[in-house]
Amino acid sequence: MKKYVLALDSGTTGNKAIAFDLEGNIAAYSYTEFPQIFPKSGWVEQAPFDILNSALKVLKDVIDKVGSENIISIGITNQRETTIIWDKNSGEPLYNAVVWQCRRSSEICDRLVENKKMIKEKTGLFLDPYFSATKVIWLYENVENVKKAIDKGDALFGTVDSWLLYNLTSNNAHLTDITNASRTMFFNINKLEYDSELLKLFGIPENILPEVKPSGDFFGVVDKKFFGCEIPITAVIGDQQSALFAHGGWREGLIKNTYGTGLFLMTSTKNNIYQSESLISTIAWKIDDDIEYALEGSVFIGGSLVQWIRDNLNLIEKSSDIERLAAEVDSSEGVFIVPAFSGLGAPYWDHSARGIIIGITRGTKKEHLARAALEAIAYQVKDIYEELKKDTEIDFKTLSVDGGASENRLLMQIQADMLGIPVEKPSIKESTAFGAAGLAGIISGVWNKDDILKFRALDSVFRQNDRDGYYIKGYSIWKEAVKRSFGWNKLISNC
Repeated sequence: MKKYVLALDSGTTGNKAIAFDLEGNIAAYSYTEFPQIFPKSGWVEQAPFDILNSALKVLKDVIDKVGSENIISIGITNQRETTIIWDKNSGEPLYNAVVWQCRRSSEICDRLVENKKMIKEKTGLFLDPYFSATKVIWLYENVENVKKAIDKGDALFGTVDSWLLYNLTSNNAHLTDITNASRTMFFNINKLEYDSELLKLFGIPENILPEVKPSGDFFGVVDKKFFGCEIPITAVIGDQQSALFAHGGWREGLIKNTYGTGLFLMTSTKNNIYQSESLISTIAWKIDDDIEYALEGSVFIGGSLVQWIRDNLNLIEKSSDIERLAAEVDSSEGVFIVPAFSGLGAPYWDHSARGIIIGITRGTKKEHLARAALEAIAYQVKDIYEELKKDTEIDFKTLSVDGGASENRLLMQIQADMLGIPVEKPSIKESTAFGAAGLAGIISGVWNKDDILKFRALDSVFRQNDRDGYYIKGYSIWKEAVKRSFGWNKLISNC
């Protein structure tokens, strides 16, 4: 009887479950979306039970196909920073999940600005609404049910991994892994523990926080009431760290980028913590006593720029159409798009920036806008690549890619032209899920790191072909365009 390792990949817009056989092949797959909620401009929420029920559905779909008795273990990977608070007695959410993209806590960041240096030194993170801490503060200050439950000691906090673990184990596990903990802004990555000084600063009681475990470890079992038998959970890891692991990110000179809703460029720094002025220092993973750190550049708008071109401008019918449209012109003809729809992440960290389209003339056509959109995605990756080179002095050899937009061959060629290093696209399209499954399989004793590399066959390699230096010249103009977007929301709010 064949055996399988299962991954639950709980993303920003939906859940997928994938069963991998012991040769690393996908044996069963299921995906379903859950609704996004936008109560106000810049606010993003999800209903916690929508996340859970979607996860249970895709797990059931896959388990029904391969049989629960044939699953060795499960690895969970998840959207990071998204914040959920629930009642520890009833298990009921006290408010919707506040999603990582949500900017509602910008004013809280502004009032804590004097502490940003200390926060960066302890957590590796920037003082930004992106991370969990200021979301918790906002919920305490603005939602009466949350305030009452926290004051009474009846509240539990968790990122999406904790919420799923708590429910899958029937309230037996209030846990998180070290990668998700490192994104909360109250976990000290130097000491590998919650930081009492930060918790006091933020007014967050430690009794609401989940226990922190290594990424590869035993997290309990899925209650047999769900799928007929208990299934061990042997890995939990944040989505971008999971993708880095799937790419064999422990190898020297490798960077990975995920072209998803956002863009997430990351490289392992082994056991070194770099204090970067513009990038996030974070934990890549921990297996037993082996810990690796990473530098990461997070961009808020990546593939979602293509969705905006599709849904808001109606220039294309489906996202994949943008490649054909952009290929109809040789350049953007001087048009630049800075997609700062919800501020700018790395390397600028300006939550008051807003999007601009600049360089339009009477001759500008939709093809130029399509080309400018792809170039904007690639320029944002270039921004972070240059910071990584400056901060680490590593001689990077390869960019390894995954995510939906990595299927766009024109974008990948543009990226190779901009960076001047090969862009490798593995044949495994589900890198985030495979990383969690790979880690779960290692902890379960069926795989090792060499197996992960063996399963990682290449689909395509894109090499630099920018002979006239078009993107070298264009990059300096891009930097100027980005400057024009700075502080725009503050400017218009004074009108």
